[in-house]
Amino acid sequence: MDFNWLQAQNRFLVRQRFTLMVNKYEVHTPGPDGSEQHLVAFAQQKRMAFKEQVTLYTDQTKQYALASFKARQRIDLGATYDITDHEGRPIGSFRKDFKRSLTSSTWHLEQPGLGVTTGTERNQTVAILRRVWGFIPFLGDLPFAWPYHFDFTAGGAHPVFSVIKKFGLRDKYVVEIHDPRIDRRLVLAQAVALDALQSR
Repeated sequence: MDFNWLQAQNRFLVRQRFTLMVNKYEVHTPGPDGSEQHLVAFAQQKRMAFKEQVTLYTDQTKQYALASFKARQRIDLGATYDITDHEGRPIGSFRKDFKRSLTSSTWHLEQPGLGVTTGTERNQTVAILRRVWGFIPFLGDLPFAWPYHFDFTAGGAHPVFSVIKKFGLRDKYVVEIHDPRIDRRLVLAQAVALDALQSR
């Protein structure tokens, strides 16, 4: 895949496809009508992995890697995940802020030369409702259908990118890039992690 072409994209569509043993994620660029067009990444997440590692490939054949992320520690709610490129070279990292996430999920994404970008849920009411949902008998086993949004900013004000969950029982997200300097591979890794690791 042409990195310069990928880096020029400002919007992505991320869709989760549920299977028995793994969660699958497909990332497309949108067409003029907003439909899924070019597949740019494909990832799988094994359930109940003790040390989380997810590789984003360029397509479903899994022949060529685009990027991957891996936890530094086993079973750590505040673990840092290192993001590497297709050759295994480090390009960034992210971690969940466990303390702040008790009321509103918060993530910190770091890109060398750009610094730390912090992502939080836009709507505090929806954040609390998501937590209550998990404790309701029977309902807690169903996916949370209501849309929620994450805004990632630098310095608490400068918008870098947003991840918007669309309404529905199956998870689908729209990723909007606001700062052209952010590495798209980091954004896609973080977007997949928002779904794959959200309950951790």
